[in-house]
Amino acid sequence: MKKVNQLQQALLSWFAANARPLPWREQYLSYQVWVSEIMLQQTQAERGVVYFKRWMAHFPDVVSLAAATEDEILKCWEGLGYYSRARNLHAAAKRVVQVHGGKLPDTLAALEALPGIGKYTARAILSIAFQQDSPVVDGNVERLFARLFAIDEPVKKAAGQSRIWGLAEALLPLGQAREWNQALMECGALVCVRGTPRCELCPVTAECESFSTGTTGARPVVEGGKKIVQVRLVAAVVVDDSGRVYVRQRPANVRWANMWEFPDLEITESAQPLKAVVGLFKKGASRSLDGFLPLTTVNHKYTRYQATVHPFLCRLRGAFSGKLQQEEQPCRWVTLEELNSLAFSSGHRQIIDYLPEFLPEQKI
Repeated sequence: MKKVNQLQQALLSWFAANARPLPWREQYLSYQVWVSEIMLQQTQAERGVVYFKRWMAHFPDVVSLAAATEDEILKCWEGLGYYSRARNLHAAAKRVVQVHGGKLPDTLAALEALPGIGKYTARAILSIAFQQDSPVVDGNVERLFARLFAIDEPVKKAAGQSRIWGLAEALLPLGQAREWNQALMECGALVCVRGTPRCELCPVTAECESFSTGTTGARPVVEGGKKIVQVRLVAAVVVDDSGRVYVRQRPANVRWANMWEFPDLEITESAQPLKAVVGLFKKGASRSLDGFLPLTTVNHKYTRYQATVHPFLCRLRGAFSGKLQQEEQPCRWVTLEELNSLAFSSGHRQIIDYLPEFLPEQKI
């Protein structure tokens, strides 16, 4: 018991002195805590702060979020990736307004019934926003506990998860869940980091079993890492005589659903990009296109994929009625300036960023 108290006091004191001044910590409003927890999934806190401030400027409360369109939501989230997070926030906000009168619920069952809120997120909201005695475990806590208590079971397997959640519940100091849970996650994020931990800065090395045996580098134990899949694509930036660009909207049932893009196509490792990009278009349309100037190659990483995109700039000669492609996706001709009002994946947004170099007469 004495060791538990020492561990608790060491971490709580460290957090009081070292907590980062993150904007959602200013008032601990439930809506802000919720949004921050969703944003910080798969996102570093420093980058999350920029998007959090932008989000709050557009959607300062759950009512404004529920009233927004999906296009507005996706545009505000653009570049953060994992867009299902934004769609789930939107869907959950609508439910909060419809079912809970615009007030985020403060019970575990009600929170977990909302889209995008699972075991960790619900408990993080309960403890941080509502100061309820609820333990949390995220990747930072897994890593910290695995080293502190010399856990040799793989942390993502059932046995490892059971032990870590059991420790999180047993160690939680009643009445201090907000500070304690954040202290664990903050220490994991800043000190007990991946790879080589910063043990010289750690407030709990005296209690750390891995530190005492010199085995911090062996933990946490992780099995079955995802293999990176290499993908090649071609993309076409088609510009007409008035300087407008052809874009299409992605279907609702695929990755980056309902976002906008330039026409693209996945190709094999041996395929010739120029030949492939010409084949993107209907025969009648391709005869009206010329140029096919190669633009700067884009490298784009998402989930377990590493994509190399070969974009081409081509001109549409004269008027062409109808779609340039066969599929039934919605498409539009937009000015380069209007591109900034549409939501694109980060890979296609990089193509837009390169366009002034090749279209200096146009304004973006």
